[in-house]
Amino acid sequence: MKVLVPVKRVVDYNVKVRVKSDASGVDIANVKMSMNPFDEIAIEEAVRLKEKGVATEIIAVSCGVLQCQETLRTAMAIGADRAILVETAEELQPLAVAKLLKALVDKEQPQLVILGKQAIDDDCNQTGQMLAALLGWPQATFASKVEVADGKALVTREVDGGLETLAVTLPAIITTDLRLNEPRYVTLPNIMKAKKKPLENIKPDALGVDVTPRIKTLKVSEPAKRSAGVKVADVAALVDKLKNEAKVI
Repeated sequence: MKVLVPVKRVVDYNVKVRVKSDASGVDIANVKMSMNPFDEIAIEEAVRLKEKGVATEIIAVSCGVLQCQETLRTAMAIGADRAILVETAEELQPLAVAKLLKALVDKEQPQLVILGKQAIDDDCNQTGQMLAALLGWPQATFASKVEVADGKALVTREVDGGLETLAVTLPAIITTDLRLNEPRYVTLPNIMKAKKKPLENIKPDALGVDVTPRIKTLKVSEPAKRSAGVKVADVAALVDKLKNEAKVI
């Protein structure tokens, strides 16, 4: 069974994000970049499926600038067999990424696509669902446990009321939640092995996909600073402030 795992290069989650002075976007100059944590979980799950003998090949995919190759090398160090970079300097929005992934799925014919439920930079939580719609495949989102057997994937997912278990027929799309697993530490020998694994570089035009942005970002601004808290004398004063100052009741 072939597994496709899309991974995204994002600003490292330990870095404090800064907005550009012209408010056009987030400043990523000289900022540490890393793999989206949810995608790291997806790669780990695919590797575990391979270790169980369920998966036979893992293909890591990334869409973006040339530096995304570093993210793909990390994915191969974790355990992916090969990687594909769809190189473009264009700002990629979820629908464009979903269309690129659909073209790659049509080309590679995987039986399973595992990806993070969302990226920590835009928090869209759309790509997996859009890809499932474009392919017409069943989907299971926010997976906290995955078992694959007999041409089906049993996926336990977290919902408001507790846990829900879905059985989806392969081929299928699965998006990962934080509690699915804990990604392994990448060792130096595996990093060295990853440098020798094949990495294919293609352009969106070769896949017949137009990645022109459909949404324009007008302004990016930091959240307003929180004001200091105040102590109130009694419940009446608290209700008065909530009603007249905060206007929440």
